Amino acid sequence: MGRSLKTAKQAGAVMESRTVDYLRWALNDDRIERRHLSGAKDRGDIAGVRYQGHRVVVECKNTAAMNVSHYLREAETERGNDDALIGVVVQKRPRIGIETREGQGRQLVMMTLESFALMLNDGLPLGGEER
Repeated sequence: MGRSLKTAKQAGAVMESRTVDYLRWALNDDRIERRHLSGAKDRGDIAGVRYQGHRVVVECKNTAAMNVSHYLREAETERGNDDALIGVVVQKRPRIGIETREGQGRQLVMMTLESFALMLNDGLPLGGEER
C-alpha cells in the first residue's frame, strides 16, 4: 500500500472514530460504533445512529476536496443498502481540527433536501394526498 493511500485511510479512520466519540457523547448512546467494512453493499461508516426509531447512515469524509455530489450519492446508495431513513455525510472542514470535542462538533453534515424534509417530518411519508 502506498504511503499516501495509507495516510488517507488513517485520516478517514480518525474522522470516523472522532465522529463516533462525538455522537456517543452528544446523544448519550454507547450503541453508536464504527461499522466494519462490508464490501459492495456498503452501509456507511457508523452504525447505531437512529432518528425517531429509524436507522441513519453516516458516511465520514476527511478529504481536502469536498466532492459533495459524489459523497451524497454514496450516502444515498448506502442508505438504500441499509434500508435507512436518512443518509448523511460528515465532512471535515478545512482548518478546523477534530482533536477536541468542540472542533469535531464544528464539522459539516450534508444531506439531500429529501432527507432533511423526512427529518423535519419526523420520518413520516412526505407530501399530502395526490391531487
